[in-house]
Amino acid sequence: MIRLSARRTFMIALVALASIFLGFFIFNVSRGGLSNDKCQRGPGRNIDWSNCSKSQLLLADDDLTGAVLTKAVLSGTDFSRSRMAGSKLDEAELSRTRFSGADLAGSSFAKAVGWRSDFNNANLEKALFTGADMSRSTFAGAKMAGASLNKAELNRSDFAGADLTGADMSKAELARTLFKGAKLSGVDFSYTNLSRADFTGMTLDGVKIKGAYLFLTRLADADLTRVTGLSAEQLELACGTSGTRLPPGIEPPASWPCDSGEDEGQASIGPK
Repeated sequence: MIRLSARRTFMIALVALASIFLGFFIFNVSRGGLSNDKCQRGPGRNIDWSNCSKSQLLLADDDLTGAVLTKAVLSGTDFSRSRMAGSKLDEAELSRTRFSGADLAGSSFAKAVGWRSDFNNANLEKALFTGADMSRSTFAGAKMAGASLNKAELNRSDFAGADLTGADMSKAELARTLFKGAKLSGVDFSYTNLSRADFTGMTLDGVKIKGAYLFLTRLADADLTRVTGLSAEQLELACGTSGTRLPPGIEPPASWPCDSGEDEGQASIGPK
């Protein structure tokens, strides 16, 4: 009986140990932990570097079309002028990453984090930034027609000269952003935080602005005659001038012109 009991105890312990090792194996495989073969592969079309660490690399002018970079660490990597159309960068770490002049049309950056990233002159047409945090980044001159930035955080970012035609920027955080010379026709800013954003001299043709927060938003000499959803209550918070053109039926607030309260804030925009 003693031998039988000891043997049974040994078998139970062996099964328990095997279960622990199996669980550890499954956990690591699911996270790409046991085998890093894919992370050792060189750059190329449709490369799968998901969950890999690829920071501080020089990948300018490479062809990475269709790359899978989900949850990858890409901080400081240079993708300038690279071909990356249709790539997946969801939940990737992209802080200070350079995409200037890159082709990222149709790529997805959902929930990615990329503070002070450089997208200057990049092709981001129909790209997806839903829930991403790209604060203090620069998109100057970027092609972003039809892009979705719904619920994205882009505070203190620079969109000067960018083509944002038809972009969805609803429910986003865009405090202190610059839009000088940008194409904004048909942009959806519904319920977006636009506090201290700069639209000086801009024409907001067909722009949706219902529920947007316009605290000290700079509207000097801007043409708002064709915006939709604008209310007198919103304008009470904004900063316009006698040159600001408003939709029919809306009068300029008595508080205009006002001091937008800008200080050193605009000087710290972008990946410097």
